[in-house]
Amino acid sequence: MLDSTDKQLLRLLQVDAALSVADLAERVSISKSACWRRLQKLEHNEVIRQRVTLLNAARVGLGLTVFITIRTNQHNEAWVQRFREVVQGVEGVLEVYRLGGQLDYLLKAVVADMPDYDRLYQQLIAADLFDVSASFVMEEIKATTVLPV
Repeated sequence: MLDSTDKQLLRLLQVDAALSVADLAERVSISKSACWRRLQKLEHNEVIRQRVTLLNAARVGLGLTVFITIRTNQHNEAWVQRFREVVQGVEGVLEVYRLGGQLDYLLKAVVADMPDYDRLYQQLIAADLFDVSASFVMEEIKATTVLPV
């Protein structure tokens, strides 16, 4: 269970993972050693999965975000394993979700442009997909990685 100090630490780290232990400790009013122990525990318990640097996709040449929906007519373990292997290997696929309802999978990807999307699509269809549809982002209204803890 997370206490209020843990939650404060998590809020701070979600905004700036480069904060030092000393800065974090000062901001939540605990000692550096207590802060370090809490961070170690949060990492050990996989509350903190990893610390990363978030890039601006457009500034690194990946200005087109696409959401890809997939329906499959195969629901066997061999197909699922092949699909997982394919999507793990496709550069540009950022997120993959298995869904309940009419759609089976939802993918989020970033690409440079339409020819780059076609490259990505050609790689995806190696998984023997039944129905693939893409929606291209025209405007990003809100995007955050900050969880409301």
